[in-house]
Amino acid sequence: MTATQNVVLEAPTSLEELWLPFTANKAFKKAPRLLGASHGMYYTSTDGRTILDGCAGLWCVNAGHGREPIVRAIAETAANLDFAPAFQMGHPLSFGLATELAKLLPGDIDHVFFANSGSEAVDSALKIVLAYWRARGQPDRVRFVGRQRAYHGVGFGGISVGGIPYTRAAFAAQLLPQVDHLPHTHGIAENFFSRGQPLQGANLADELETIVAQHGAETIAAVIVEPVAGSTGVLVPPVGYLERLRAICDKHGIILIFDEVITGFGRTGAAFAAQRFDVMPDMMTVAKGLTNGAVPMGAVGVRHEIYETIVEATASGIEFFHGYTYSGHPLASAAGLATLKIYKDEGLFERAAELAPYFEDAVHSLRGLPNVIDIRNLGLVAGVELESRAGKPGARGLDALVNCFNEGLLIRVTGDIVALSPPLIIEKGQIDHLVELLGGVLRDLG
Repeated sequence: MTATQNVVLEAPTSLEELWLPFTANKAFKKAPRLLGASHGMYYTSTDGRTILDGCAGLWCVNAGHGREPIVRAIAETAANLDFAPAFQMGHPLSFGLATELAKLLPGDIDHVFFANSGSEAVDSALKIVLAYWRARGQPDRVRFVGRQRAYHGVGFGGISVGGIPYTRAAFAAQLLPQVDHLPHTHGIAENFFSRGQPLQGANLADELETIVAQHGAETIAAVIVEPVAGSTGVLVPPVGYLERLRAICDKHGIILIFDEVITGFGRTGAAFAAQRFDVMPDMMTVAKGLTNGAVPMGAVGVRHEIYETIVEATASGIEFFHGYTYSGHPLASAAGLATLKIYKDEGLFERAAELAPYFEDAVHSLRGLPNVIDIRNLGLVAGVELESRAGKPGARGLDALVNCFNEGLLIRVTGDIVALSPPLIIEKGQIDHLVELLGGVLRDLG
């Protein structure tokens, strides 16, 4: 099934007016890469070429492109209820989606606050944490602990707790002041070319004890981590690492937030990474796969006790002064409901778990190719790390992205790391084709 079944959009007459995000705009506009249609596992470029989607769009199209139930739900809702305010009002679809999402969320995370992206979900989560500690009578708990090389979106809160150097450096003077960072878990030589969780590095979680000793647990509001760090290049947690973080947070009464914007909705072979690793956070942020990428939406899931504490602390009136014009938007809610039904009806989370060993073998077959210095994987996500060119970090990775696109494969790169996260509907033959295309590019890359 290819995108040739769709009407392909024509290339724009002008590229000048649009400022693309996270893009080298001058270089792109000299040689643009334009997508004009999508269906199933494939895009079609505006010049008519079929492009195998190796990264689910941008980590988000987990159920594949152009799914008819999602398209129909959006169209019918647009005709019936195009917009409804979320301030002092509501509509059935957002309540329905919150109910269905709460059924999927782990443990006693059973309340949902809607945003419009992963970035907004993270900033909302940080505000919820601060509101919670004020309601608990502990207003001095304002310090957050993130992790080096973490990505938590592009809001000032998310950049502050995030740990990717180039995003922090651009706005360093305006970041939140009371933030610490745990060390990342990458670069341990014994872990290179690990299949699944690496064995070394659980002890790195103990740095949280050092931070507690330095500042006092009574000042720390929350720890936020990605269970599998995605945008920094697919960093899989070592065996015992997340369990250790959970234990230290429990010991000191610190809230643990899992940012599952990427890992949520089947990517690791379970509904959420929390279930895959059997480590329960107090809060979660989700987005991307929530609506299959069809309409922007994010959400924060919180434990019942957190919601009740904030709401009951206010005798009357507004309990939490935060929200967005488009929180729980009708079209996004309709898309979310249709998406969650597809996941359930087609067993896509279970399918990802079943395909994971085949995907693992296929990806690790790239070991030994020129400049491949590490491969790591979990579920249907993998990172292929390339050696950087002398004095030109990121150049080899960008060339890999461009050359793959020219050969008919869409990948994601972070610096010199290729990230693969195909839609969960991928077939074994398409996995083989993906690896064949990527391998051919890497052999000729130089």
